[in-house]
Amino acid sequence: MMQFSWFGGLAAALAVQLAVAAPPPSPAAAPDAAAEARHEAGRKIYNFRCYFCHGYSGDAKTLASTYLAPKPRDFTRDTEQSMSREHMVQVVRDGKAGTAMAGFANVIPQRDIELVVDFVREEFMRRKAPNTRYHTAANGWPDHERHKVAFPFATGEIPLDRRWEELTPEQQRGKRLFLKTCISCHDHARTEDPGPVWGGRPLSYPRNHFDPGDYTGAPPTKVDAITSASPYKLHDVIPEVKGLTAVEKKGEKLYQANCAFCHAATGTGKNWIGSFMEPHPRDLTDPKFMGDMTRERLAHTIREGLPNTSMPAWKSVLQPDEVEAIISYISRVFHPVKP
Repeated sequence: MMQFSWFGGLAAALAVQLAVAAPPPSPAAAPDAAAEARHEAGRKIYNFRCYFCHGYSGDAKTLASTYLAPKPRDFTRDTEQSMSREHMVQVVRDGKAGTAMAGFANVIPQRDIELVVDFVREEFMRRKAPNTRYHTAANGWPDHERHKVAFPFATGEIPLDRRWEELTPEQQRGKRLFLKTCISCHDHARTEDPGPVWGGRPLSYPRNHFDPGDYTGAPPTKVDAITSASPYKLHDVIPEVKGLTAVEKKGEKLYQANCAFCHAATGTGKNWIGSFMEPHPRDLTDPKFMGDMTRERLAHTIREGLPNTSMPAWKSVLQPDEVEAIISYISRVFHPVKP
């Protein structure tokens, strides 16, 4: 009996030692996995919506920042204590007056706003991490280090306008490579003397309205203005519909003055602005969407707007009879609307 008790005591002691040596899995493992999943979800949103101005690594070293005043925020200079989470959520949601920072309240849901704010705070303000690198094998850049002779010009370590005779043979090779390949994305890099400021002319929108007369002095023609190279321009042409009633003509004037900016003159939403908005403005010519549309429902949408979209409420801008005139025009020109 005593021997049994002795062995029992030894077993109990060993059990205690084993328990101390090999603790059970921490219950925090699951929350850590959930936190990492949230972090990666925020990364996807940031890399899609924010990198163009703020940079993949949050340092605002972007081409866009060279054209913006004030420049986008460099999050790597901040700490979690220098700017509150609540303030960041508010700025992402509502935008920041006097800057290029637009509000995302009508673009992404509140949950995504909080995800991307938490990602920025963790990745850039706390970790000072590099986030996503663009020149990777997965992005089509295998062994990118072989181009390192051009790196000093891309990073600004060597100004692009430094005279050739002041460069070493290796630096000259790097400059040639930069000018041949890298400059298309890295633009002008850094220069000691940028020279005179050029008059700015946006490319994407005017190009799609390209008119040879702009350069030759010839008068513009309809054929010049609407070509296969100007897909957006096609949707800026007001439809020519004969026999409009007085109410429909009033609706045409109101629609083209207030609604066409997003929904296009053709009602398709395929103009330049509409094509870049998210979600896209409704295609008012689409039978799938408009097939069951009623005047009452359309009037309510115009008056009250649509949450989580860029469709604002017009009830403080348009009178009831003006809303009805717009609906009459839409029903006549784009797609019939049910009574």
